[in-house]
Amino acid sequence: MIVKGEIQNARFVAASESGGTPPVTLECGLMFKVASWNLNSVRSRLTHVTTWMKAREPDVLLLQELKGTEFPSETFRSLGYESVAVTQKAYNGVAILSRHPMKTIAKALVGDDSDSHARFLEVIIKGIRIVNIYLPNGNPVGSDKFAYKLAWMDRLSQQMIRWKQDDVVPTLIGGDFNVIPEDIDCHKPSSWEHDALFQPEPRARYRAMLELGYTDAFRSLHVGEVGHFTFWDYFRQAFQNNRGIRIDHFLLSPTLADRLEGCEIDKGPRAQEKPSDHTPIIVTLSDLP
Repeated sequence: MIVKGEIQNARFVAASESGGTPPVTLECGLMFKVASWNLNSVRSRLTHVTTWMKAREPDVLLLQELKGTEFPSETFRSLGYESVAVTQKAYNGVAILSRHPMKTIAKALVGDDSDSHARFLEVIIKGIRIVNIYLPNGNPVGSDKFAYKLAWMDRLSQQMIRWKQDDVVPTLIGGDFNVIPEDIDCHKPSSWEHDALFQPEPRARYRAMLELGYTDAFRSLHVGEVGHFTFWDYFRQAFQNNRGIRIDHFLLSPTLADRLEGCEIDKGPRAQEKPSDHTPIIVTLSDLP
């Protein structure tokens, strides 16, 4: 039986990790795929990402942690993708790649004119507001960095309220949220109890975003399931033993949540040589409202 979370674009044949899921084929053009991937340096992972894009062919790809002022837009254009990037020397950086016409709306999150970090990008693609975020890490707890994280989340929440009030344009927010929403979103909660990603304050703010009416795309299709992660540390064979955390998310406004067909975590790139410590997450939407 084919379940909603397993549906894929006709140009990609998927199999479960156990190899038991049969191929799924849909009529071309009915699905719209948006992916998100924290690359931990686009320069170091350029071959990784271009190879993955050729295999998976997302309509839109959100990238985080570019780590540099130079962005290889021509490389992505040769693959059929236009791009917009917000960069910063050595740190942060976000970009959106699209196979469809794209209109840039904003390159910074409103609410703090002094915030110069490259963490936010808002565009319109196919009538959808697509927002790419690289939310602050916040460590160590109790520091100015933690206060900045909470303030950034408060600013984002206020913007999400305004977006939701716009009934004409549905909203998708994707990226590295640096928040572990629930205990089941990490291998061992006690290992993270002193980390900024697991503190009550950011987790409460994440829940408040859902209470605004936004849907966590992956969790809504995998209710109560454990062992699904998007990040694994480089140390102590964390990936090989699946000791990870789920911190890369897609949040959908109500009208867009109605178009949700699937959401998956692709662990393949994390198993490659010299990988990012994150792996891609892909959301599939019906192409018609």
